[in-house]
Amino acid sequence: MAHDLIIIGSGPGGYVAAIRASQLGMKVAIVERENLGGICLNWGCIPTKALLKSAQVFEYINHAEDYGIKIKGAEADFGGMIGRSRSVADGMSKGVNFLMRKNKIEVIEGNGKLVRGKKVEVTDADGKKKTYEAKNIIVATGARAKALPNMPIDEKKIIGYRQAMTLPTQPKSMVVVGAGAIGVEFAYFYASIGTEVTIVEYMEQGLVPREDADISKELGKIYKKKGMKVLGNTSVESVDTKGKGCTVKVKNRKTGKEEEIKCDIVLSAAGVAPNTENIGLEELGIETDRGLIKTDEYYQTNVPGIYAIGDVTKGQALAHVASAEGITCVEKMAGHNPEPIDYDNVPGCTYCVPEIASVGYTEAAAKEAGYELKVGKFPFTASGKAKAAGVPEGFVKVIFDAKYGELLGAHMIGANVTEMIAEIVAARKLETTGHEIIKAIHPHPTMSEAVMEAAAAAYGEVIHL
Repeated sequence: MAHDLIIIGSGPGGYVAAIRASQLGMKVAIVERENLGGICLNWGCIPTKALLKSAQVFEYINHAEDYGIKIKGAEADFGGMIGRSRSVADGMSKGVNFLMRKNKIEVIEGNGKLVRGKKVEVTDADGKKKTYEAKNIIVATGARAKALPNMPIDEKKIIGYRQAMTLPTQPKSMVVVGAGAIGVEFAYFYASIGTEVTIVEYMEQGLVPREDADISKELGKIYKKKGMKVLGNTSVESVDTKGKGCTVKVKNRKTGKEEEIKCDIVLSAAGVAPNTENIGLEELGIETDRGLIKTDEYYQTNVPGIYAIGDVTKGQALAHVASAEGITCVEKMAGHNPEPIDYDNVPGCTYCVPEIASVGYTEAAAKEAGYELKVGKFPFTASGKAKAAGVPEGFVKVIFDAKYGELLGAHMIGANVTEMIAEIVAARKLETTGHEIIKAIHPHPTMSEAVMEAAAAAYGEVIHL
């Protein structure tokens, strides 16, 4: 019996779509070539957070005297940290397996490929092929680390994020190429356990170049204090891997000055590339744009019954975006009338220390869009909770339209801000104004008071500054 829906890929887009489709009464199968949960659960979101927590605990121990506690002889056990990270990832993958069984979703192991007639050909580990038929098919094959042409990943000296999570020994020195979320997270992890880290970023802004400029500057100051070297507006010209380590030749794009950096390992963190090759797109005539599958607002491709979600489409390459797309896609498929996703209200989170979280317009983008602004900023140095917790670094910045009070964006850097950004996402969804945030009583003492105080600062009503 044919399935109602087959999904190729079991990442946070695929497996969430499968569960929602099952809830809506569909007979669902999901095809996975590796581990359930995809990159996010196995090699991305979850295991990296486990590593970052280990680094954070190590930092806490090293600064225990700041809290009135004396500890001697703490050492970073690199192998133990890696082992814990893999254990957490394995547990989460088993959890997805349980959810598949609970929701009566058939799991098909192997490489899935689209074939004509709404069919999926699956090749298993032994090379055997079997074809499955469905009324609808969703492509959710995700993405992989992007390899730069002048530094191809060899998985030994030039590595991607997967190898960065499973290195056999801790490198003494590392060059991280790319200062987006992946780059700054791994830079923090390795630097905090003693690796000498240099970050090279092509964009002029330097660290986290997609974030508000104030966030980038603040993180730059903090990372330099932690002993990391940051080279913004800099290109990697070549990487020589002959001999024991690597020699990275870099060039400042403004001055033209070149320098060589010696290191043990180079981590390529220059974004991701969609997994859209060899999955049958060309054979079916499915339209793509620069490797990304083109869809309508409900993720239907130009071929009826074939859909695409997650990192293979043009939306932000984030796990929570893929999940939201999967739910929206199958609800529309089932005859419901879901609201299309507002990509301008998607939060972005970076889990380095201090954390970074943002949503909506940056100040520069809001000005460019023609808005007259009211901007408020509240530093955590003025937060009682942050001072008591020993985490006074960072701030909350909020941006309002001066004319109507619309909340255009928010940008945060500090402890636990990835937990705080959801307030702003909900506020923007509900079209909340600045005065409504000011009058919404926030509990004291909390880090989240900074949101209220930053809004008050924008309107000249701030109390604790």
